[in-house]
Amino acid sequence: MTQDAVDGGQGAAWSSWVALFASSGTLVCCALPALLVALGAGAALSTLVSVVPGLVWLSEYKAPVFGIAGAMLAFSGALQWRNRFAPCPTDPALRHACLRTRKISARVYGLSVALYLVGGWFAFLQPWLVNT
Repeated sequence: MTQDAVDGGQGAAWSSWVALFASSGTLVCCALPALLVALGAGAALSTLVSVVPGLVWLSEYKAPVFGIAGAMLAFSGALQWRNRFAPCPTDPALRHACLRTRKISARVYGLSVALYLVGGWFAFLQPWLVNT
C-alpha cells in the first residue's frame, strides 16, 4: 500500500492549499486595486500601498507572479487528478476522513482556480479590453 493510499491523498490536499495561497496573491496584486479604484476608494488604495509596499512589487512583476501561480495550480491539479481514485483505508472512520479530505481538497482547488481567473481578468484581459 502506498503512502498516498494510507494518508488519503494528503499531498494533494496540501498542494491545494499552497495553490490557494499563490492564486490569492494574484488576486491581491491586481483585482483588489482595481476593485478599490472602481469603488472610488483610491485613497484607501494609497493607504494600503503605503502600509503594505509589497503590493507594488506584486503589481510590477505580475507576469512572473501569474506564471508561478499557474504552475502551482497545474501541479496541484495534476496531483488532484492522480489521487482521484486512490484507495482509502477500509476502516469506516478513516475512510470517511479520506473521502472528506478529497472533497475539501477539490473545493479548495476550485476556489484557487476561480481566484486565479479573477486576478487574470483584472491583470491582463480587462485593461486590454478597455484600451482597444
